Amino acid sequence: MRRYQFSDLGSDGPEHVASKLIQGRRIAAGGVSFHAPRGRTHPEGEHRHEHEEVFCILQGKGTLWVDGREEPIHAGEVIVVDPGEEHYIYADTETPTINCWFRADDAGNPKQYPAAP
Repeated sequence: MRRYQFSDLGSDGPEHVASKLIQGRRIAAGGVSFHAPRGRTHPEGEHRHEHEEVFCILQGKGTLWVDGREEPIHAGEVIVVDPGEEHYIYADTETPTINCWFRADDAGNPKQYPAAP
């Protein structure tokens, strides 16, 4: 896990906003997650990926659980979870949390970069 601030995001050209933080030329998937107080991402159980995943904490505060460690998080932070790290976000007991997440690769999302016929 790596921790940054929104001010660390940016691009000098056509690259995606986190191109200086993670591998991959294009954003391939992403979304926005809303968590009620005491809510947790991925209640179904173990959650890990073979790629880096970026979390931008947009509102609230909470805890990021990564491979058994608890890390406090709050609005304005950018968190990069490395490949293979099990991870969850827990919202604060009183404050809802909103975050966006995304991952990148060289192919990009097929809706933006369809395969050539």
